[in-house]
Amino acid sequence: MNSKKTIRIGTRDSELALWQAHTVQKKLNDLGYKTEIIAVKSQGDIILDKPLYELGITGIFTKTLDIAMINGQVDIAVHSMKDVPTALPIGIVQAAVLERANTLDILVHKGNLDFLEGSATIATGSLRRQAQWLHKYPNHTVVDLRGNVNTRMQKLNESDWSGAVFAAAGLERINLKPTDFINLDWMIPAPAQGAMVVVAMGNDDFTLDAVSQLNDIETEICTYIERQFLKTLEGGCTAPIGALARYCELEDTFIFKGSLLSIDGKQKLEIEKIVPVEEWKKLGFNCANEILENGGAELMKTIKESLKK
Repeated sequence: MNSKKTIRIGTRDSELALWQAHTVQKKLNDLGYKTEIIAVKSQGDIILDKPLYELGITGIFTKTLDIAMINGQVDIAVHSMKDVPTALPIGIVQAAVLERANTLDILVHKGNLDFLEGSATIATGSLRRQAQWLHKYPNHTVVDLRGNVNTRMQKLNESDWSGAVFAAAGLERINLKPTDFINLDWMIPAPAQGAMVVVAMGNDDFTLDAVSQLNDIETEICTYIERQFLKTLEGGCTAPIGALARYCELEDTFIFKGSLLSIDGKQKLEIEKIVPVEEWKKLGFNCANEILENGGAELMKTIKESLKK
C-alpha cells in the first residue's frame, strides 16, 4: 500500500455532509488508509432565497466540490446520491456507492394531523415532493423550503405551516428525527434517495482502489436503475420524478416503481415492473421509455416550459 498518500475527503460544511464525510473517513481508516477532511462551502448552501430549480444548474451542491477535485485540492467527495447529476463532469467517476439507508420521505408535523382532512400549508423545496403531495391533497398549499436539514427544521418550528417533508435518512443520520412524523410510504422517493456516493478522479488509481472497497453492489445496481430512469426521462434533476428499485432475494428479481408528475400534481404517470435479476441493465431505460410513449414526452415538454418562466 502507498502509505505516503493521505486521501483528502472533500465535503460541504453542513452537519449532514460532515456526517457523511466522517462515515467514509472511518471506513477508509479501518482499512488502514490515512485521510483528511476538507470542508468547502457550496453555492447551494449560500443562495438560500431562490428555489433550487431556478438556479438553472443541476448539481448545485456538487459543483463546488467537483471544481476542488479537478483543481487537485481534494481526492474524493462524498454526496447524498440523489443530489448528484446523472452525468458526472469529465474526468470524475463514481468510485463507490455505500449501503443504502432508509429510502422513505417523511412528513414532520406539530402533533396534530387534523389538517390531512382539511386545508393546510406544507413546506418542501422539492418539485417531486410538491407534485406528489398536491396529487394526493389537491386542496393543500405547498410552499418552498430551502437550506440544510437543520435550517429547514428550524424554519418549520418557527412557522405556522402544518408540516414539512424530509428524507428520513438525512434526519436519522444526524439524530434530528422528531417524534411527530409520519412515513409517506405512498410517496415514490427521489432516484437514489438514502444512498451515499463517493466520487473521485478517473485517473487516480490509488484512491479508486481504496474507495472501491466501500462499494455495496446491491445499492449500486438499484441506484443505477433509478438514475437511468431519471436520465432517460430528462437528464437533469428538476422535474417531479420518483424512482425506487428493490432487489427481492426470495424471487431473485428486481422490483421497480417510477413516476412522473406535472408540477401542480394534477397529472401522474406511474409504472411498476418486476424483472428477473439478469435483466436489470435496461430496466430503468425501458420503464422511462414506456412512460415517455404514454404521455410522458408531452408532460416533460410542459414541465420544461413552465420552469423557464
